[in-house]
Amino acid sequence: MIELTFLGTCACDFSKKLQNEFKDCFDKDARRASSMMIADSCLVDCGVHVMDSIRIAKKDVGKITDIFVTHLHWDHYNRDHVAKIAEDHKVRLWVREDADIEPIDNVEIKKMKLFQKYEVREGFFVTGMVANHDVVTSPQHFIFEIDGKKIFYGCDGGWFINTTYNFLRDQKLDLAVLDCTMGDYDGDFRIGEHNGIPMIRLLLPSLKTINAIGDATEIYLSHLAPSLHKPHDETVRIAGEFGAKVAYDGLTVII
Repeated sequence: MIELTFLGTCACDFSKKLQNEFKDCFDKDARRASSMMIADSCLVDCGVHVMDSIRIAKKDVGKITDIFVTHLHWDHYNRDHVAKIAEDHKVRLWVREDADIEPIDNVEIKKMKLFQKYEVREGFFVTGMVANHDVVTSPQHFIFEIDGKKIFYGCDGGWFINTTYNFLRDQKLDLAVLDCTMGDYDGDFRIGEHNGIPMIRLLLPSLKTINAIGDATEIYLSHLAPSLHKPHDETVRIAGEFGAKVAYDGLTVII
């Protein structure tokens, strides 16, 4: 079994309530910067809120061995937080091969070629795929293969670039985390690098057509902008109509 914990599920329109009433707890409508922990030892994205999220989730930074970075925007990558995590032990930082990363003490920077599978440890592999996002931030999506299970993580990226879409063919994912920055309406200018609910409605049947997902695949929406979405409970109802779940800060999933 693999334990996944959503440490943050927000796009970058953070609530001011995080600085006061939700300073020491999670809230489904006052989300922190998107991040996910895998099996307590691997961190996906390490942005502005990650240290608070780790503290609130009662996770041990000393157990983190690997950090996977989707791209270099400040809400997904914070050099000081990476340095803090690696203060007392060695950590590997996995980034796209063209990412401009300054050296950090105790951190081994692993440059990833797109669409190449890397072994993280025995039974654990990662592959990076090109993401449709600001190219100067070296964006990538991930497939994690752990003990025979496949997890897709694709926050910050609109639709799929052709090469990534074709790579997903016949992947038979067990779980997929999809960007859903925008709410349930048409006409948002962010369509070039983010998804909205109408786009997800169209995308899921297409992913089934190419056997990237199936009826048993768990679909979670993350990287939501609260200002563009209805409240969490209403978003859960809307997403449920097309078979998706809505992630929230502190959610733990076991597959």
